[in-house]
Amino acid sequence: MKANRILTSLVLMTSALAAKTQTVPQQTNGSAPTVTWDKRSIIIDGRPVLPVMGEMHYSRVPESEWRREIQKMKAGGVTMMATYVFWNHHEDAEPGVWNWSGNRNLRRFVQVCGEECMPVVLRVGPFCHGEVYQGGLPCWIVQKSIEDKNNYRLRSLAPGFIDAVAKLYNQIGAQVRGLMWSQRSADGGEASYGGPVIAVQLENECRGPWPYFVKLLELAHNAGLDTPFYTRTGWPAMNGKAEFGKILPLYGDYGDGFWARELTDMPGTTADAFKMKDTRLSAVIASEVFGPDQDTQMKKGDLGYPYLTCELGGGMMQSYHRRINMNGREAFPLVVCKLGSGSNLPGYYMYHGGTNPEILNPVPNSHDHPMSETQNSPTTNYNDLPLKSYDFQTILGEMGRPDPVSWHETRWVHQFLKDWGEELTQMDVDTLSEHFARRGQFVFRNDYVRIKNEAGSASITPCQMQWQGLTITSDDVQPFAKADGLLYFIVVVDRLTSKRVDKLTSKLKTCQLIINNKKYSAKLDKPLTVDGQTLVVLSPAKARQAYVVDGRMYYGDGILYKDGDRVMQELWQTDDAQIKVTQTKREDAPRDIPMGSHGVAHQPENPEFDKAAVWALDLTGLDIDENTFLEVSYAGDVARVYANGQLVEDNFWNGKPMMVRASDLTGKHIELKILPLRKDAPIYLQQAQRERLEAASGNCLLSLDGIKVIRRVNRPFP
Repeated sequence: MKANRILTSLVLMTSALAAKTQTVPQQTNGSAPTVTWDKRSIIIDGRPVLPVMGEMHYSRVPESEWRREIQKMKAGGVTMMATYVFWNHHEDAEPGVWNWSGNRNLRRFVQVCGEECMPVVLRVGPFCHGEVYQGGLPCWIVQKSIEDKNNYRLRSLAPGFIDAVAKLYNQIGAQVRGLMWSQRSADGGEASYGGPVIAVQLENECRGPWPYFVKLLELAHNAGLDTPFYTRTGWPAMNGKAEFGKILPLYGDYGDGFWARELTDMPGTTADAFKMKDTRLSAVIASEVFGPDQDTQMKKGDLGYPYLTCELGGGMMQSYHRRINMNGREAFPLVVCKLGSGSNLPGYYMYHGGTNPEILNPVPNSHDHPMSETQNSPTTNYNDLPLKSYDFQTILGEMGRPDPVSWHETRWVHQFLKDWGEELTQMDVDTLSEHFARRGQFVFRNDYVRIKNEAGSASITPCQMQWQGLTITSDDVQPFAKADGLLYFIVVVDRLTSKRVDKLTSKLKTCQLIINNKKYSAKLDKPLTVDGQTLVVLSPAKARQAYVVDGRMYYGDGILYKDGDRVMQELWQTDDAQIKVTQTKREDAPRDIPMGSHGVAHQPENPEFDKAAVWALDLTGLDIDENTFLEVSYAGDVARVYANGQLVEDNFWNGKPMMVRASDLTGKHIELKILPLRKDAPIYLQQAQRERLEAASGNCLLSLDGIKVIRRVNRPFP
C-alpha cells in the first residue's frame, strides 16, 4: 500500500505520455505525494490528473468479493473509489453500540483499496441518503430530534447533534487511522507513507448554512480525517456565502430520476442532462426535496474550483411508484456531455450496485425497520425503494454482473482519459452548444436523449490531434488507447438498435481519416501505417474484446482484469441445469394500492404478501457456490424470495429479471412470491411494460416466465 504505487495508479491512468516509458516521481523524503488543485483539475506532485471516480458501498457488497470487484472497477477504468459510510449501518437503535465487522468492516475495505492502489474518497455524512433508511441517520438520534429539537435538531449546530456527529467521525477516524493519504501505515510489515484516503465528503445535498460545514470540517480534523482536500455536493445552492477554497463543490446529473413525482417519461428538465451546457448545476437532482426549479446559476466564486462530478448517473434505481428501465445507453452520453462542458473528473453514482445488509441487532422494545428508504420514515427523501436490492441498473450491477452496453462504452472513454487525460485537463472549452463542443484537439457530440431520441448517438472524435508527428482529424473514429507502440481508435457508429448496429457494422469495412492533410481509408481491425507510425481502427465487436493491461493490448470475452501479476477473465454464463419449480398457491385478487404519506403509490407491507402467488424452488442436485445465481424472469407488481421465511431478495417489476444469490438459499426452504399488478395501478411504467400490462387478460398482470441458473466464472487468461 505504498504511496508511490497509488500515485502510479492515478498518474498512469491520466498521463498523456502513456505510450512512452514513464518515470513516476519518486518520494525521496518519505512524505506522501502532494495533492493540490487549481481551477482546471486535481494536481498530484505537480502533474494535472483526470481521475475517474466510481462509487461502490462496502456495506452492500460481501466482504469476500471486495478485492475482485475493485479489480474489475479498475479494469473498467475507475481510478478513484467513492463510498458512503452509512451511520445507521454501524450504529442504529442504541447510542454507543457500534458494529464494524464483516461487510461493515470499513478499515479492511480501505486496506484492500490501498493494496489494489485505489485512492478512496470517504463520504462520511452525517446524512448520506444513498436510498438507505432515514438517509443513514440512526433511529436513536432521529427519535432524540423529535423529543428535543433544540438540542438534537438534525443537520444543524444543535449541541446534542454535533456531539453525536463528533462521536461518529471519531469512530470513522479510528477505523482509518494510518490509512490517510499523508499518514504512516501502522499495520505491520514494511512501513510506508501515504494511505489511500485522498479526500472526505462532508454531508450530502445540504444548503448549509456555511458555519455548519465549518463545524463538520473541524470535527473531521479533530477525528484525524485529514486529507488533501474536502468536498461537498454543489447542489442545492448554499445558503449564504461559503469561504472559498476550504471545501470543493462537486456536481452531478442523471438520465432519469426515481424520485420524480410525475408518472411520465423524462419529466421536468430530465432531458437537459443530455445537453452540453455552461453551468455545472442540474435541476434534476433531488427535485422532490428542493423543487424542480432550483437555481442553476453558478456563483462566480465557484468557477474558481475545478469542474468535478461525484454523481454522474451510471444507472438509476426504480422506486415503487416509478419503474424506470435503464437500457445502458445513458451513461456514455452523460459523460460525453460533461467532458464536453469542461468537466475534468467523471464521478459515477453508482458504478457498482449492491444489496442492503440486515438491520443491526435491535435493542429490546425497539421498532424494526427496513434498511432502505421509505415514505414512512421520520426523515428521508420520501420514496419507497426495494428492501434488499440496490442494483441501480448500473455499469456493474448488484452481483457485479456487467451491463452489456454501459460497461464497454464507459471503459472505452475511460481508456481515452487514461491516455489523453493530462492533456485534456489543459484544454479549455472553445466551442459549446447543446449538442456540440470542442476542447482543443477533441470534438464532443451528443444528440442521444433517453426515450425522447433513442436514435441519437454520442461520440468523441479527433480534430488536429497530435501523435508521434501525425496530425489526425476524423468524424469516423473515437480515440481509444495507446498500447504496444500503436494508436488505437474505435469506429463511430450511429446506435439505433442492437440489430441495426450489427447489420450496419457487418457491412462497414472502412472509415475515413485525414492524416497530415491527406485522406486515408482505414480498414477496420487492420493496421494502417502512415509516415512510419501505425494505427488501428477497431470495429465495435473487436473493441468489446479489447483491454489494455500494463501497456499491452489483449483481446478476450467477458471482463479482463488484473489480480496481482495475473490477467484474469470473468465470464457470466447460463447453465443448462434445471431447478424444480412448483406453484403452491394461487394469487388472491390484486391489492388496492394506497397513496403514501408523500403523495405517491405505497409499496406493499409484509402481511400483504400472504395474498401473493407462491412457488417453491427445489435446488436439490444443483452445484452451488458464491458464483451461482438465479435469474428470475417475471411480470407483476413485486417479487420476493424467502429462505426459511427470511427475505433474501426483492424486486419492483420494471421488465428486467431479478437476480438472486443461490448461496443465500442453500439447504433452505425457498419460496418465490409475486404479487399481481393492477391495470389501474398509479405507477409509472415505460412503454414496453405498460403495453404488456394492458395486454394482460383480466384486470391485472402476473406471470412467472422462467428461472435460469447463471454462473460467474473467473479464470486465468488466456
